[in-house]
Amino acid sequence: MFKTGCYINKELDKFIKISYTTTCKENYFTGGVWMDGMMADDKLKEKVKLSILYDFYGELLKSHNKHIFEDYILNDLSLGEIAEEQGISRQGVYDIVKRCSKQLKDCEEKLCFVKKFEKTKESVNRIKELSKLMQVSGEQAYLEEIMRLSDNILQDL
Repeated sequence: MFKTGCYINKELDKFIKISYTTTCKENYFTGGVWMDGMMADDKLKEKVKLSILYDFYGELLKSHNKHIFEDYILNDLSLGEIAEEQGISRQGVYDIVKRCSKQLKDCEEKLCFVKKFEKTKESVNRIKELSKLMQVSGEQAYLEEIMRLSDNILQDL
């Protein structure tokens, strides 16, 4: 399924991947850049972002689309593998994945659940940090910030 070509640059003592090809065009990779112009790190970040959006809004997708999206994003199957399993074309799978991605992003744009969750998570981590500092130092000054952060969390709910 995968073809890889690699060499070792002895001068820099680095392992450099020079090509990575899968069965589908949009996954063609050369020198750190995907054919669609995205860097490999950007592709990974996009998949992580989509998996988080799926956790929040996945139940809103149609059952058939949801299964295909899960296989592509969460199970890391190729478009060709999914197409073969589902009995549709790779282009059909690609279209479904793109449509689902757009739906999930639209949901986040309108509802902002992920954004609110991340903000709440940051506040809770800060509260934990302040609580530990207060526990060690015994200073009550940290209590004001804890109260403020707590109030902000409750207001955002």
